Amino acid sequence: MQTSQKDKITGKCIDLPVQELESYCWRPNQSLEPYQSGSDDGSNSVQHSVPNLERYCTLDSSSSMQNSSSTASFSPDGSPVSQQNYTYPLDLYHSPENSCASPISGSCVIDNENDLGLMIRQLETAMLGIDSGDLDLHAIAASGRATEVSVEAERWKYMKEMITRGDLKELLCACAKAIESNDMYMADCLIVQLRQMVSVSGEPMQRLGAYMLEGLVARLASSGSSIYKALRCKEPASPELLSYMHILYEICPYFKFGYMSANGAIAEAMKEESRIHIIDFQIAQGSQWLTLINALAGRPGGPPSIRITGIDDPTSAFARGGGLEIVGQRLRKLAESCKVRFEFHAAAISGTEVQLENLGIQPGEAIAVNFAMMLHHMPDESVDTQNHRDRLLRLAKSLSPKVVTLVEQEANTNTAPFIPRFLETMGYFSSIFESIDVSLPREHKERINVEQHCLAREIVNIIACEGQERVERYEPFGKWRSRFIMAGFTPSPLSPFVNATIKTLLQSYCDKYTLEERDGVLYLGWMDRAIIASCAWRC
Repeated sequence: MQTSQKDKITGKCIDLPVQELESYCWRPNQSLEPYQSGSDDGSNSVQHSVPNLERYCTLDSSSSMQNSSSTASFSPDGSPVSQQNYTYPLDLYHSPENSCASPISGSCVIDNENDLGLMIRQLETAMLGIDSGDLDLHAIAASGRATEVSVEAERWKYMKEMITRGDLKELLCACAKAIESNDMYMADCLIVQLRQMVSVSGEPMQRLGAYMLEGLVARLASSGSSIYKALRCKEPASPELLSYMHILYEICPYFKFGYMSANGAIAEAMKEESRIHIIDFQIAQGSQWLTLINALAGRPGGPPSIRITGIDDPTSAFARGGGLEIVGQRLRKLAESCKVRFEFHAAAISGTEVQLENLGIQPGEAIAVNFAMMLHHMPDESVDTQNHRDRLLRLAKSLSPKVVTLVEQEANTNTAPFIPRFLETMGYFSSIFESIDVSLPREHKERINVEQHCLAREIVNIIACEGQERVERYEPFGKWRSRFIMAGFTPSPLSPFVNATIKTLLQSYCDKYTLEERDGVLYLGWMDRAIIASCAWRC
């Protein structure tokens, strides 16, 4: 299958195989350490014993929890996927007939809605002062517990009112707060109710709610890291994964926007240079550079020589279908067809391991450093004494580059405590799910796969994990600006030509997408919510 991708600089079209396209959401991160019970950001993370975890597991899986690792998966057709080595099954679709189900297996403490209704009726009886064989108010009052019962009754009355209103966002937030306060009984009841309200094939909020609920249940079971690894590295097979990433790349302009703006900044900074060395700290499929090589080939006066150092975590080879040599071969083939002198230097290491000697610097080169949706995977001072986020910026500064490009998600999930982080995740991803809804019909057979394999794993990681296990740590631009200035960089506003090119791109999409420039930074958003920020820096 061939797809056309518009040249990000010249507006030309080139034909790219599906496997040559990429999405930010599968850029790899550093390896994950064992689960840390303490929160790096000051929140009170909940610890649970094995018996408590088992109530979220099926009888078949609970017996082997402690001796196996998760290989969780989602099933688009509504049936659970049977896999070996489960610690916690992702039973997203409670039954094939149930289109509104959520990621918790059927053996929760409260097994069905009848139990929940019985509890609420008992509490109503207590509040109305009606005698009940199950709840003797006079006996409780005699023991000095009348006030406690009254508070509890009011609490459950409030929960019933929430359920009656049917506000999915409100119930998700209430469930998150119950988990945060270690109120497991309330959390159990809300999870049962939420299972009936979310759907991976419903409206945007229902679909997002399914994955946020998955994150909450995974937080209870301390299984978020296993789910993240499974979705990232084991499901689906790499050709299918590339197809899903390609679909997301095509239907949402966020990622095209990021690569286009970075390429424009590099082309502008290098217009007088004859030897260019691009250092990409997360090269993935290398697709970003196909259009830049094509554009530089047509530069007045002849093309420069180009050398690219591609850095990538070795685990990314799964999605790519092989090592970095595949990227080098692809780029070299294009450069030869464009008559551009080209070299490729592979560095198959994690960003946390990169040192100066890995970059292959040569005298007389004009250096461009590219950080495209990569730095948020690096642990900072809130996670580890080794602050790799700022270390890589200092390393880039030591190279005296002509330009450094940054493309990042415009959200705050790094140091925010659990509840604010949960709300931020809901607001950020609800905009993305809404934009997908405009571009891809809900009945589209691949939409569920796209959302599960390109978005769900990040949502689960942000909600379920703490410490080093939480690797999807977005920061808003204000924080990145402070980091770059502290490292010794100066802002380099993008050129009007780049801005005009991106505006042209947006004309082929829904008019609810927005593009705003503030202080030399470009923000692409959905309605009133910024999604991606792009900027350039110089020494």
